[in-house]
Amino acid sequence: MTQFEEQASQELYEKNLITENQFQEIKEYRSLNIFSLNVELKLLLSISVLMFTSGIGILIYDNIDSIGHIALLSILFIAICGCFYYCFKNSKGFQKTETKFESPFLEYLVLTGNVLTCIFIGYLQFQYQAFGTHYGLATLVPTIVSFVCAYYFDNKSVLTIAVTGLAAYVGLSVTPQDIFNESSIMAYKSLSYSAVMLGVLLILWTIYSFRINLKTHFAIIFLTFALHIISIASITKMTDYYDYYSSWLLFTIFLIASSVYFYKISHQLKSISLYVFMIIYAFIGLNIFLFRIFENIDFNDIWELFILLLPIYFIASIVMFIKLIKNFNREIAK
Repeated sequence: MTQFEEQASQELYEKNLITENQFQEIKEYRSLNIFSLNVELKLLLSISVLMFTSGIGILIYDNIDSIGHIALLSILFIAICGCFYYCFKNSKGFQKTETKFESPFLEYLVLTGNVLTCIFIGYLQFQYQAFGTHYGLATLVPTIVSFVCAYYFDNKSVLTIAVTGLAAYVGLSVTPQDIFNESSIMAYKSLSYSAVMLGVLLILWTIYSFRINLKTHFAIIFLTFALHIISIASITKMTDYYDYYSSWLLFTIFLIASSVYFYKISHQLKSISLYVFMIIYAFIGLNIFLFRIFENIDFNDIWELFILLLPIYFIASIVMFIKLIKNFNREIAK
């Protein structure tokens, strides 16, 4: 990493993008070997939130008979109120643009309060059937709370929980009884279409957010979810051999359209993660498409040639993948 940074600085100096004085200052600064503890501290805070919320869950599970449901719900409610009281008191309020807080403690306190809210609502539904047989509401309500907290407090971690809850709600609203029977979500045709629709909805919301300049830095989260949801649903449907209506061709088109869109948007946002996953999903989809096209062809006469060409194909694919990544890094560096 140090050698790479030195080469980058040298290139900037050779291209006259920085002066000789700036170049020397950069070298002197890096020679001090100063590093930031920001990532380490945030990691410890994340672990603390995870351990605290996990401890709450274990406490409820181990002492549910001795403490009582009302007492546990009361403790959870008091903890939630305490978290959000502090957050609302010390936050800067809602802003359309990205908000920076002076203390990272506030960010993780929002996350703690949000997770406890999800536990509280889930516990309330499980024990007292607060929403009756409308199981989707038990997912939708904490999802709405998570979206409100994410946008008000500008919290990406809470936004991730919100989008995950939204995806779960889409599944529950289609076939709730099958979900609770632990069946596979993607095994149902209607859910494959719902997954694609949800991905498209996330993309449209991102486009609208850019248009009104509303938390545009959230775009990478929405687009990441959209890419994975659309691609996984399309690939799963392409491998469905019980599909009697050949809808796998339709999902092939969905995957192609998704790959084209994310190819463009990854360059606009300069997001290497979107670009890499787009390539991986496109490559998997291409191989599935070729396999389904050639599955009815008799390879008895040319199977030896096929086996000979297969390693070359994969080696060429790896070389092409590396070349695409290098070209992408070169383009976004301009």
